[in-house]
Amino acid sequence: MTDLERLDSLKVALGGDILEITNPARRRIFLTVDRAKIASVLTALRDRLGITYVSTISGLDAGDAFEILYHLAEAAHGNVNVRIKIPKADPHVASVTPVLPGAIFYERELQDMFGLVIDGLPDPRPLITSDDWPAGNYPLRKDWKFERPAEIIPGGKK
Repeated sequence: MTDLERLDSLKVALGGDILEITNPARRRIFLTVDRAKIASVLTALRDRLGITYVSTISGLDAGDAFEILYHLAEAAHGNVNVRIKIPKADPHVASVTPVLPGAIFYERELQDMFGLVIDGLPDPRPLITSDDWPAGNYPLRKDWKFERPAEIIPGGKK
C-alpha cells in the first residue's frame, strides 16, 4: 500500500473527524482531531482499518495548551499518529482504554507528569510519582519549578 492509498483509506474511515492530515515521511502519517472525538477516531481506526497497537502516548506543554500524540503502529499503514490539543484552562480528555486497553499506563503517566484529567480512567492511581508527591507539581509542565532541599545536595546551601 502506498502512502497516498494510506491517506485515502484514513480519509474514508474518518471523514470529517480529521482537522489536519500530513505525511512528513514515508509510512508516517499525522492526524489532528478534536479532543472530544479521540475515542471515536481510535475506534474507527481499530474497527475499520485494524490499527490496534498503541506504541506510546506522548505529551507536550505548548504554552496555553497541551498537545497529546497517540502513536499507533500497524503493518499495512505504518505509523499513524493522532494529535489532539487540550487547553490548560480545561485539562480534561476521555480515556481511550475502552478502545485500546494498552493505553492505561500512558494515560496514568500523562496525569502524573502533566496534570491532565483523564476522564473514565479505570485505574487513576499515580504511576510514576510517589504517594506523597506534592499536589499540583507536574514535572513536564514548562512552568514547573523544582527546588531541591539543601540537605539532599552535598555542600549545598543550608
